[in-house]
Amino acid sequence: MKRNLRKKVKKFLWGFCFSAVLLLSQMRIIADAQISHMPPYASKILCETDSEQPVNIQELSLYATAAVLMDADSGRVLYGKNQDMVLAMASTTKIMTCILVLENVSLDDVLTVSSYAAGMPKVKLYIQKGEQYTVRELLHSLMLESHNDSAVALAEFVGKRFLADELRDKDTADYTVDESKKAMAAFAALMNQKAAELRCENTWFITPNGLDATEETAMEDGSILQKEHCTTAAELARIMSYCIKESPCADAFLEITRTRTYSFYENDRSYTCTNHNAFLDMMSGALTGKTGFTNKAGYCYVGALERDGRTFVVALLACGWPNNKTYKWSDTRELMQYGLDNYFYRSFLAEEIAFDEELLREIPVQNGQTAILGDRAYTKVRIAGRENTSQQDGLLMRTDEQVKVKYNMAENLIAPVEPGMTVGTIDYMVGDTVYRTEAIITVDSIGAIDLEWCMRQILERFFSFS
Repeated sequence: MKRNLRKKVKKFLWGFCFSAVLLLSQMRIIADAQISHMPPYASKILCETDSEQPVNIQELSLYATAAVLMDADSGRVLYGKNQDMVLAMASTTKIMTCILVLENVSLDDVLTVSSYAAGMPKVKLYIQKGEQYTVRELLHSLMLESHNDSAVALAEFVGKRFLADELRDKDTADYTVDESKKAMAAFAALMNQKAAELRCENTWFITPNGLDATEETAMEDGSILQKEHCTTAAELARIMSYCIKESPCADAFLEITRTRTYSFYENDRSYTCTNHNAFLDMMSGALTGKTGFTNKAGYCYVGALERDGRTFVVALLACGWPNNKTYKWSDTRELMQYGLDNYFYRSFLAEEIAFDEELLREIPVQNGQTAILGDRAYTKVRIAGRENTSQQDGLLMRTDEQVKVKYNMAENLIAPVEPGMTVGTIDYMVGDTVYRTEAIITVDSIGAIDLEWCMRQILERFFSFS
């Protein structure tokens, strides 16, 4: 009897000592990790499939100084010529004016014309000081006929809302030229704010109609910063993509810019606006567009085409000068046809591309509780991103382009671990750009070894001895 008791006590002491040593060692691991500022998990690239081969991109014969073909859904530039060259943009500016007016006021709102707006140069609707028009009427004037006076009247109407109460409440017909310019500046600030949101770093708006303009700003050091009204082909295409795809007013934008003729009667006069976007009748699926010209900018154009679930945007800057008015149409057709012939939707989760979930392994968990004292804890993992249908599932690509799939995952974790913790990512890349990311997450719940767990293990071992 005494021998059995001694045996029990001996096993109990051994179990206690073993558990105490285990607890202390785990606590030291945690302390060391904290001292060395270890991350929750250490990332390491375990696998990379990269069969991307250099491809020969077809060279196109374009008249434009700068040109871009863009996938409107992803914002990816499919073809570029001097795509980041900063140039004047003329009346293609008006796509930004139109979308901001749509986003800030109602189509049925009524505005009053200022003397400053009425004094704009041709091309114009010939609105007069004190006359009233609806926003809807002047937006059709703006986008179909490219009227410069309508652009300023709309910009003043929106811009005055950002001025001091005195000017906000004042009748626009009574504005001085200086007050009109303040409202215009407020609208230009709104345009530049939107450009920044769209990551258009080389775009700068001064006017709502695209007339060539330069502004000077005095800097703190006494120097003068000079900026011109400008953009790049890539950023102009990005703005159009926003107008037709991302803006909450995209449908209204398309409805206005696709209207062939629009007539209205105001101030005892009849008006008829005719759409000058000839591209609408050039190709099947032509969606929208805006022309532009100034002596500095030359002929410019930005337009969109939608066919077979693909939406392409073309932006052209400095595409000839008089008498080369038709160059923009031939360049647009050539770029759009290049997109239709070469770029097709391919899914990242197609069988030949998607990352195989079976390649994922269990991850060891330091300081993790286990069913048997002394065992090592592991957690299973799974891919979480595939049920997220909001993520971009594919991309317009050429058939000779390769998708590069990279994944990284934690080598180990430190308890506690909860289900759903992100422990890695899977990236799908074309070129150097990531277009889809899937999360690798934990499946199991694993508590950390603590004094309570160790005591429970000791008691279980003690009472299991006979």
